[in-house]
Amino acid sequence: MNRFDRFINALTRAQVSDRACNQYARGDRANAIRRRNLQLYLEQIGKPRMLLVGEAPSYGGGRLTGIAFTSESIMMKLLGEHRGFRKATPGAKLSTEASATMVWATIKHIDPLPLLWNAFPFHPFTTGNPFSNRIPTAGELQTGAPFLESLLQLFPIERVVAIGNFAERSLTRLGIGHTKVRHPSQGGKKKFVEGVLRLAADSRHLDLR
Repeated sequence: MNRFDRFINALTRAQVSDRACNQYARGDRANAIRRRNLQLYLEQIGKPRMLLVGEAPSYGGGRLTGIAFTSESIMMKLLGEHRGFRKATPGAKLSTEASATMVWATIKHIDPLPLLWNAFPFHPFTTGNPFSNRIPTAGELQTGAPFLESLLQLFPIERVVAIGNFAERSLTRLGIGHTKVRHPSQGGKKKFVEGVLRLAADSRHLDLR
């Protein structure tokens, strides 16, 4: 058994409300592709020492790819189809997502590459509109807590970074030591980039070659 199988199986079984989507649930061919994408990502990330935790997947990002802060465009162009990653949605057009683009433009300077995850790993949307994004509830953050704890056991993480206030609240409730940086959305790009690169430099993870 692959060391990530138990983690991914737990994701498939997680129950979410009618205002959220479990993009890993069984019974859907597209979700099977997303599970495979996540497994490849976890296998290929290596030995990350930094974990960046966001709030929840967006519709144009992790909801479609199965990988936190990763749009289809980033997955196919940066992670690579040659490494087994596949688009789960029909058509040739690749999704883009602003926060994902800013996050990957920043972490590419960090060695080893940080691991990306969300406090609530499923896609929350407003009632009646699955193509929208909303902030996860306190109960949803609690649902995501065991997955965060599992990742800390699966990888040699030395520093946990909360991206935004809701990720910080979840980590605080769990008693996980962390540092908060500004979320890159809504004008926060500059502070996000400065915060993440400063933490990486402090931990000697910054590679400017």
